[in-house]
Amino acid sequence: MFPQNYDENPFIVIWELTRACELKCLHCRAEAQYHRHPLELTFEEGKRLIDDIHAMGNPMLVFTGGDPLMRTDVFDIAKYAVDKGVRVSMTPSATPNVTKEAMKKAKEVGLSRWAFSLDGPNAAIHDHFRGTDGSFALTRNAINYLHELDMPIQINTVISRYNYDHLNEMAQLVEELNCVLWSVFFLVPTGRGQEADMITPAEHEKVFQWLYDLSKKVRFDIKTTAAQHYRRVVIQNKMREKGNGANRREIQYKDALMKGATGQIDGLGRAPKGVNDGNGFVFISHIGDVYPSGLLPIKAGNVRNTPLSNIYRESEIFTSLRNPDLYKGKCGVCEFRHVCGGSRSRAYAITGDYLESEPYCVYIPQAVRKKKAANDDR
Repeated sequence: MFPQNYDENPFIVIWELTRACELKCLHCRAEAQYHRHPLELTFEEGKRLIDDIHAMGNPMLVFTGGDPLMRTDVFDIAKYAVDKGVRVSMTPSATPNVTKEAMKKAKEVGLSRWAFSLDGPNAAIHDHFRGTDGSFALTRNAINYLHELDMPIQINTVISRYNYDHLNEMAQLVEELNCVLWSVFFLVPTGRGQEADMITPAEHEKVFQWLYDLSKKVRFDIKTTAAQHYRRVVIQNKMREKGNGANRREIQYKDALMKGATGQIDGLGRAPKGVNDGNGFVFISHIGDVYPSGLLPIKAGNVRNTPLSNIYRESEIFTSLRNPDLYKGKCGVCEFRHVCGGSRSRAYAITGDYLESEPYCVYIPQAVRKKKAANDDR
């Protein structure tokens, strides 16, 4: 049963097992290094963390990095979680660590899904973005292995200046690769990510509309990350199609859910309400530091000193992020703030204030429009 009250429990927990990675991605949030940090959470500390996660309504758990496969005990950690009944997925880097044996082990342990990143429809674009020649070919080979193992595959793509003009080709590739979910990330300038690499606010809106139209035609499901305002675009489209204005009734998050051609909502289940940084979402770093997300680098505590549940439920950072009425600027008065709320991590990266308005949203809320009209009439 998924948690309905994000004040108590998150919907998803991301654990950065290590920052070690053999790639040099241009956008890397973690600014990954080639070697593991000596103060990483140990296996025993990891088990205690998993116990705490399981006790918090058993949210979904994702192993990330760096590259999780740089930890020799990754499958021992995964087995401990799976044996407790936790649904675990993993996002390894496409490196020589991704062997057929590793993927077989993942399936034997019981990982629910394997996610790979593809940031371009060809080697030239993808390998440039990932900073490593051969990454595209290795990823394609690994996907073929997973198909042989009959293991569900998720493709992650970061939308940036590098691939904005190739999205139709990317969608075609995801379809050809027979993936269950395309998880589309919208760049947040943190870590190695640069604001100059981002697409414009107007281009965000254009991609959102394109994704909505695409979602009604393809076999795979589509999920966005750091693009909470995509929910608004979905709701606006649905209301236009039904002839209902957004102001005619209360806006509900379920209106933003999209089912793919399979009739399912992504295979692992979609959140019952909008997830945002610190609101249904929590990130644990390789050394145990706790953040609202990996893209919002404001530390709220450390699991070595304080249980994750206490940090998530009681930290001032987390509690403020779960109150959309505290948002500033147009986000604070927007009629979509309880289902959208904008990317809190992008607001922080651009303005230095995680409660400020989403800086890459073009929408003008009704309250702002009404106030302007009233002033114009004076």
